[in-house]
Amino acid sequence: MEKKQLLFLHGYLSEGGAFAAQTRFFSQYFDCFAPDLPGFGKNAAMPYPYALGDYVNWLKDYMRENGVVKPHVVAHSFGARVAVKAAAEDGALFSALVLTGAAGLRPRRSLAYRAKRLKFLLLKPFRTRKELEKYYSSDYRALSGVMRESFVKIVNEHLEACAKKVKNPVLLVYGENDRETPLYMARRYKKLIAGSRLLVLKNAGHFAFAERVAAFNYPVREFLLTRGKEV
Repeated sequence: MEKKQLLFLHGYLSEGGAFAAQTRFFSQYFDCFAPDLPGFGKNAAMPYPYALGDYVNWLKDYMRENGVVKPHVVAHSFGARVAVKAAAEDGALFSALVLTGAAGLRPRRSLAYRAKRLKFLLLKPFRTRKELEKYYSSDYRALSGVMRESFVKIVNEHLEACAKKVKNPVLLVYGENDRETPLYMARRYKKLIAGSRLLVLKNAGHFAFAERVAAFNYPVREFLLTRGKEV
C-alpha cells in the first residue's frame, strides 16, 4: 500500500532540517517532505520580498513539482502561518494539520511595548536608521535587504480571518513555556479553528517538537493515523 505523504514546514530563520528527529520517526508511516522555504537553508535566493501569499504560491509549486498531493502537514511557527493561509484558500490542498508554536495572530501588547513604540514613532523623523536599530526586534536586526522587507510584510499580516476558514482536522501543539507564541495564541487558534484540539507540552518552549521529541511525536502520530483518516 502506498504511504500517505507528510509535509513539514519550518519556522523563520530555520530550515527543513530542523525536523530531523521527526522525519526519521515519521518516515516509518509516511513519505516525508521537509523543504527549505525561500530565503532559508539551501533555498536562500529570494528574487523579491515575499509576502505570505508568495510563500503559499511557492509551496503549491513545490507540491506540484514533487508530486505531493493532499499531504498531512506539520508546521512550526512561521511555517504554520503559511499552512493556515494556504488551507484557508484551498480546503482540499492538505489533509490533517499539526500546527506547533503557530504564529500569525495579532499579539497582545504590553504598556511597556506601547510606550517604546510611541517613543520610536516620535523619534523616527529625527534619527538615522542606525540610531533607531535598538527599537527593532532581534529577528528584524538579524536580517537585511529583501529578507527584512519580507519579514515586515509577514509579521504585519494577521490570520484571524483565515483561521476561521480552516476546515481540516487540526492539532495544535504548544510548549507551556513558549515566549514567542504564548499559550494565549494557542487558545485563540483553538477558538478560531472549529473542531481543533490543543496539546500543551510541559517543560517545553517555542521549539517543543525538538525539546520534547517523544512527547511530540507519539501524540502527533496518533492524531495523523486516526483523525487523519477522516480526510
